[in-house]
This record gives sequence, structure tokens and C-alpha cells, in this order.
Amino acid sequence: MSFRTQPPAPARSCRCQLFGPGSRPELFARMAASAADAVTIDLEDSVAPDDKARARANAIAAIGTVDWGRRTLGVRINGLDSPWWYRDVVDLLEQGGERLDVIVIPKAGSAADIYAVDALATAVEAATGRSRRIAFDAIIETAAGITRVAEIAAASPRLEALTLGAADFAASMGMQTTGIGGTQDGYYMVRDGQRYWADPWHWPSAALVAACRMHGLLPLDGPFGDIADTEGFLAQARRAATLGMAGKWAIHPAQVALANQVFTPSAAQVAEARAIIAAMEEARAAGRGAAVHGGRMIDIASIRQAEVVLRQADRAAE
Repeated sequence: MSFRTQPPAPARSCRCQLFGPGSRPELFARMAASAADAVTIDLEDSVAPDDKARARANAIAAIGTVDWGRRTLGVRINGLDSPWWYRDVVDLLEQGGERLDVIVIPKAGSAADIYAVDALATAVEAATGRSRRIAFDAIIETAAGITRVAEIAAASPRLEALTLGAADFAASMGMQTTGIGGTQDGYYMVRDGQRYWADPWHWPSAALVAACRMHGLLPLDGPFGDIADTEGFLAQARRAATLGMAGKWAIHPAQVALANQVFTPSAAQVAEARAIIAAMEEARAAGRGAAVHGGRMIDIASIRQAEVVLRQADRAAE
């Protein structure tokens, strides 16, 4: 094992991150009352150009007036290729108060993008005397971003999470699809006359998870566009969780319970994790480095796997 140990991710529960457009302030109280671990007010894709200033003002007003409880509160700013992003950062930090936890940076394409927002945020914090340093989440949704995902993950100590954004990623890659997440009709193989659909998001998801875990960030899965497809959402979320994602976005309140269900270890999973640890403790007491549990060989690596499940359960309980 390398002497460079893997840093822990932030102890922040993010099973579900619920998004809502900044141009719809009537939704904010419902977002705050939801079961989502995190809520994010969007100033980017869901807001029309003519509504950008109004959406920003709505977000600033809501930061201090809505009771967000213990949820992580974020605002997604506009992209760095737009004329709005710098004003988003300045106004949010100068006028939004200290309740804002996270600025979400879209379409991160390089470490320089994170540095630009970091430099501006640092200057505003110094000028205003803000006592809480704002954290960053960033979204990987371009060919440049996935190519440089490890560089981006290491770009700033403010970074806490990276998310894979499927829609813009598909557009940037020139993928022949208009779906947002999930299995795609054209991405299949045929054997013995039967079609088998694969996961077109597997490789960028795995790359993002590896970069996040290497640098102590939380990897998150982005939106699933078909709100009516409950089974499709669950399948996408389960694949993401199996790969190591810590949570998933919801773009509709109906998706919140589904995400929480997938990213909360079940009672059976918790019991199995505890049984593995108990079996290994018994083996150690007998001077053995491995044991058999449920017909399977387990060892010290099995303890580390079990501890992941128990940490997830503890965060969910909090």
C-alpha cells in the first residue's frame, strides 16, 4: 500500500440533493421541508437568461429567511463562460449571509476554473469578514472535465464533492441521445438473438469516484430526467451506489424518497456488516487473519468494506 493514505471525505450526509430553480421562490419552503439531505437553488440551466438577476435576488433573500434546518444549503452559480457567474459569487457572499454552505460550480473543465472561483470567493470573504469559509461542489459535465477529473478534484481545499452531470456530458461527448441518465436505447449488445443493455455512464462514473476518493471528496450522481420512471431512477441510483457514489440528485420531490432509500444501508446490510466485523474479531482472538462467514472467505479488507456500510448508516441516522 502506498504511504500516501486516502483522505476521508467530508462527514456530510448527501444521500439526496434536491434542486429547484431560483426563479421559482414559491418552491423554496417545500424544498426546505423535504427529506433531502441537501438542497440547491439553481441559477444556471433551469433559469432563463432574462430571469438571471431575479433568480439571484430570490436565492439571496431565501438564504436568510427560509428555515433550511440542518440540510446542506447550496446555490449553483452560472458557468464561467457566462456573463453572470462573477456577480453570482460576489452577491451571494456579500449579501447572502453565513447560512449558505456551498457554491456549486457547473461545467468544471480544469483546475483553473476552480481556482478562478476560489480567488474571487477568497477576496470577497476577506473584504466582508465572513467567518465561515464557503465550500465548493463542482459538476463534471464535459469532455474536458472528465479528462481532467483528478486535476479538478485536487484543485482547492474548498472542494467537498464532485457530481457527474449526464445531460451536458452527453452533449459535450457528441453522444447520440437526448435522455438524461439511465440506460440508452442504442447502447446494447446482441447475443443469441437477445438484446442486453449496458450502462453508458459506467466509465465516467467510475473515473469520478476514483478521483473523489483519492482526494477525499464526495462523489455524487447527477439527475435522472424521466420523472415518471421510478424503476429507471432506482436502477441508476443502485448502479451509482454500487460504484461508490455517496448520493444522487433529485430534480423532483418524488425522487427524494427513492434516493434516500438507495443510499441508506438497509437493516440487513447493517446486520451483515456487524456480523462480518464480529467474525473477524473472533478470528483475530484465535490468531487467524481470515475467517469464513456465510460460506465466504473474509479478511481485513472485509472489515474495511463493512465499516463503509456502518459509516453510511450512522450518517443517515444523524
